Amino acid sequence: QVQLVESGGGLVQAGGSLRLSCAASGRTFSSYVMGWFRQTPGKEREFVAAISYKIGNTYYTDSVKGRFTISRDNDKNTVYLQMNSLKPEDTAVYYCAATGSPWYPQVTASEYDYWGQGTQVTVSS
Repeated sequence: QVQLVESGGGLVQAGGSLRLSCAASGRTFSSYVMGWFRQTPGKEREFVAAISYKIGNTYYTDSVKGRFTISRDNDKNTVYLQMNSLKPEDTAVYYCAATGSPWYPQVTASEYDYWGQGTQVTVSS
């Protein structure tokens, strides 16, 4: 069982930056693939980025490539999402997710087993 708690959301102007954090419970954090998703009202939860266990392979949706960076610190049981050059269309609730399945990478919400409660990111124009 893994419990996830996101933090770091907020209001930022277009072009600004935010860093989201996701703290995980459990001693096997390093064996989980971690992902970030986002969701706006009335829309499906959208994949943003994922990172594999120890080697740190990463995968991004096209709309955030070059602007967002996912990373993890297995000693701190934490995964991060550094978001730069933010745009109004990045406005959403951002969710952290985890799965114990092998990395291939997982890009749909149904492939993840554990979820955080979400953190709001609002980008003003």
